[in-house]
Amino acid sequence: MSGNELADRFFDAAIELLRRARDEEAEHIAAAAALIADTVADGGRIFVFGAGHSSIAAQDVVYRAGGLALVNLLAVPGTVGVDVTPATLGSALERVDGLAGAVLDTSPVRAGDVLVVISLSGRNALPVEMAMNARALGVRVVGVTSLAYAEHTKSRHASGTFLKDHCDVVIDSKIGIGDAELTADGIAAPFAPASTVVTSALMQAVIASAAGELAARGIEPPMLRSGNVDGGHEWNGRVLAEYRDRIFFRH
Repeated sequence: MSGNELADRFFDAAIELLRRARDEEAEHIAAAAALIADTVADGGRIFVFGAGHSSIAAQDVVYRAGGLALVNLLAVPGTVGVDVTPATLGSALERVDGLAGAVLDTSPVRAGDVLVVISLSGRNALPVEMAMNARALGVRVVGVTSLAYAEHTKSRHASGTFLKDHCDVVIDSKIGIGDAELTADGIAAPFAPASTVVTSALMQAVIASAAGELAARGIEPPMLRSGNVDGGHEWNGRVLAEYRDRIFFRH
């Protein structure tokens, strides 16, 4: 099979996953957006967390042109991306008990905020405890995960639970176990992951819906503009100044 044929197959697979996410998760997307809109209207803050490649979708809605200014990254050192050496350290840290609690205890997250936890498998200690501990603090939690893992794998947390079990709203990414959409002769392992494409789309859909919900209530959502268009820096400066007590990536 040619490279072009494999590329076409990947696009087809990603498009089908996006279609399913749109059609089957519309209710959950709306519920997550309503939680975020409620929190913005009530003066709360929005945080997002993801470890490893799940952090890509989290970072994509933080300080983003066209994005909601109040979304803050809750970072766990060593787990945000693959910039640590060795890269496997990030995967190991996801399985460390107690790390999530230590991070939350030293973070600005407080009761009344919203935390979006992104974890493809939702089975490791870090995302499970992040959701558990956040809810214990009075934080509302949105989980973005693949429910297939909870059906066909075992939790790595001592409780035997998954991320989905500790959320106010769960959005299913529809990604299959292993996160690889293609197989082909001559390639020993399944390949072509689509979780980043789908999860990023889900996150952008939630933020877009939240912005629309706020506008429908007569509240202007604090959106950021591109710094590469005329007037963008000035616009963003005003937004960041107005909401400085709810934005933590600028301090």
